[in-house]
Amino acid sequence: MNERNPIHPERIPEVEETTRRYFLRQSGMGLGSLALTALLNESVFAAPVDDPLALKPPMFPAKAKRIVFLHMAGAPSQLDLFDPKPTLTKYNGKECPEEYLKGEQFAFIRGTPKLLGTPYQFAQHGQSGSVVSELMPHLSEIVDDVAIIRSMHTDQFNHAPAQLFMLNGWFQPGRPSMGAWLSYGLGSMNRDLPAYVVLTSVKQPDGGKSCWSSGFLPTIYQGVEFRSQGDPVLFVSNPDGVPHNVREESIAAINDLNRMSLQECGDPEILTRIGQFEMAYRMQSSVPDLMDVSQEPQSIHEMYGTQPGKASFANNCLLARRLLERGVRMVQLHHWGWDSHGTGEGDDLLHALPKRCEETDRPVAALVKDLKRRGMLEDTLVVWGGEFGRTPMNEARNGSTYLGRDHHPHAFTMWMAGGGVKPGITLGETDDLGYYVTKDPVHVHDLHATILHLMGIEHTKLTYRFQGRDFRLTDVFGNLVPQLIA
Repeated sequence: MNERNPIHPERIPEVEETTRRYFLRQSGMGLGSLALTALLNESVFAAPVDDPLALKPPMFPAKAKRIVFLHMAGAPSQLDLFDPKPTLTKYNGKECPEEYLKGEQFAFIRGTPKLLGTPYQFAQHGQSGSVVSELMPHLSEIVDDVAIIRSMHTDQFNHAPAQLFMLNGWFQPGRPSMGAWLSYGLGSMNRDLPAYVVLTSVKQPDGGKSCWSSGFLPTIYQGVEFRSQGDPVLFVSNPDGVPHNVREESIAAINDLNRMSLQECGDPEILTRIGQFEMAYRMQSSVPDLMDVSQEPQSIHEMYGTQPGKASFANNCLLARRLLERGVRMVQLHHWGWDSHGTGEGDDLLHALPKRCEETDRPVAALVKDLKRRGMLEDTLVVWGGEFGRTPMNEARNGSTYLGRDHHPHAFTMWMAGGGVKPGITLGETDDLGYYVTKDPVHVHDLHATILHLMGIEHTKLTYRFQGRDFRLTDVFGNLVPQLIA
């Protein structure tokens, strides 16, 4: 839908679809228009009319001020990384018991699959004795700061819907992501940077940009994607031939017109436009310095495994720390390639999985260590995980001889650290084959409720009215997981 002409707000292009607000106003229904504006802005966290990203206090004292969500897109195999099953190894190659298959729906497995024990060794680490695979030697060094959740489960078993469910609380596009909810509920801690930043490596997740969408919230709250090569943010730099002072004057003039339109109709999207123009102008100064990781000492590069100027997950982890210490509320990292179907070396357990661990294990552990050393871990929440788990059976699609596992929603592992999380614990258990959760189940909605609680928000009260009902990140579900809270 085209915007109204900002110079002549009464003039509508002939091809423009009439908006509800315009219809109400033209029909003489001024009170109806005011009511509609109030409905759009109704919220327990109603922002000041001139600043939707104004800093807002939490509902109660928060344990965490900021969060970094490390999303391993494609779903890591919990059975090869965190949840060893001696019984599964004992019966490796045997047919899966029928009781596990009856009524089940798989993405690719057909017929009666064979059980697949892990080819990797596990050991206890730290004072906590937490068990971790040999594929993650660096994580093994920080297990006493980590809460491992072996009992995660979800409602989705295909990548895009499951990623949206994990990050947005809903399996279809159109709902706000967790970062958008946090930006809406708590505002920004740095006026020169977005409250919510996204970094991707290799390529975007299957859920695409919907994984950091603002959904039906005003678009000022959506995630801003930063790039580690080239211009950090697209279209922020001045166009060729446009000096800085001309850009500043142009933005001022445009926003004067936007404020006139805002006074007339109160549409929150106009606040978004104003905020985005002003933010983009300020980011011209703040972002280049922020993204220049070459300023970091050599010891930091050795710890993270970073190479300045190279696009990598390691560089993104270091950038995440720099963003967090400058006041970004949520940093969301996506690392693609954890799918382990076993159709070839590109997605199997013996070649692809070790490579993914090699790319991520060191920088993730370095991020936790770095935050702790700087005194930031105590109020920074770190969350690591994929969108679902992997089956205890070998997929063997089309007779493939490579080792691989299919999608599995019933049980998988995630971990959390810092930000009020109880350190050094392993929560939850699965059965002897790692198929079903048998103790302390944690649903995705429960994880979201707990994250919001750590950020000082009661998940049932962070709402936004849209299409006649109040929506929230946890929909109508979710329970706090007190075992995870220190």
